[in-house]
Amino acid sequence: MRNIIFILGVLFSFTTYSQQSELIQFEETIHDFGTVKEEEGAIVYEFKFINNSKDTLKVLNVKASCGCTTPGWSREAIAPGESGYVKAQYNPRNRPGAFNKSLTITTNLPTKAVKRLYIKGVVTPRPKTIEEEMPVLLGAIRLRYASINLGTVYTSEKPTIKSFEIYNDSDSIITFDSKIDKPDYLIVSFEPNSLPPKSKGKITISYDGKSRNDYGFVTDNIAFYTNENEEFKRKSLTVYATIQEYFAPVSAEEYNNSPNLRLDEVIYDFGKIKQGEKASHVYVLKNTGKKELNIRTTKSTCSCTTAKLKKNTIKPGGSTEMEVIFNSTGRRGNQQKSITIFSDDPRKSMQRVTIKGIVEVE
Repeated sequence: MRNIIFILGVLFSFTTYSQQSELIQFEETIHDFGTVKEEEGAIVYEFKFINNSKDTLKVLNVKASCGCTTPGWSREAIAPGESGYVKAQYNPRNRPGAFNKSLTITTNLPTKAVKRLYIKGVVTPRPKTIEEEMPVLLGAIRLRYASINLGTVYTSEKPTIKSFEIYNDSDSIITFDSKIDKPDYLIVSFEPNSLPPKSKGKITISYDGKSRNDYGFVTDNIAFYTNENEEFKRKSLTVYATIQEYFAPVSAEEYNNSPNLRLDEVIYDFGKIKQGEKASHVYVLKNTGKKELNIRTTKSTCSCTTAKLKKNTIKPGGSTEMEVIFNSTGRRGNQQKSITIFSDDPRKSMQRVTIKGIVEVE
């Protein structure tokens, strides 16, 4: 008997909820705007509903799932059988691509039932102006960025070559001079050499990582010259790159017979120290391979952190110590500094250790 009463109660509750959930009847609960253009601005749709209850209905609140959607609704009380609306205004600015947003509606109904409406569509991006696309201006030459990042450059025989767009924003032809101030391991060229007004060309940089003879993150400065007036004739750029030793792919068997650098510990927390004090930690570097391991160099992310290796070569099965010292002079608060270890491990030639903690100021 108890089970029967329980089942009847559940069925009654479900039926009551179903009836209550239809007390506000919308013509539709999902609206698809289709494809819209970003440059045409905000789009609006009005969801219409009928008050199917026996009581006066008042929409208390409509909450959007995103700040990009502004809700609106009938503010006045709606008598039984009368209609109202919920409005959704979506701003597509800087939001290219598909969107799917919701509106959550609460009313004064005793059930406190919550209704959800949905809007969706696809925003085609607004065509960018040349000023937006290439905001950096050097004289009359526009670029996307104030510096050029070549990414990873390898120490192989073959240089890394990358091209970047430039734009002549003037009303005259700009000619690039053959004179370029640069390091010998960089080759810089322009195409075309004479760039017509209001047109795009490219600057190409060839970076010889082997000749650079360095590892890790490096910067270089270049300067090129144009036929513009003396004030804008010389233009400077910074070139960034991360230099890494090149190793041909090796099989598992070949790797087992290679130098293998292993670090059992990669993070050390020195806790809290007073400003001006130093914190240090010794990391153990092991060679688990079958050939001698060579540590090429170490690079720190900050001049406040240094690394001291006991030796740069490790025999198979051997190890060495690397002391990392952090100087807190002029520093305060949370600190996290890293040392990158460059070796001839063919699969893991770059490995990193970190020292961190808190610098307290008296």
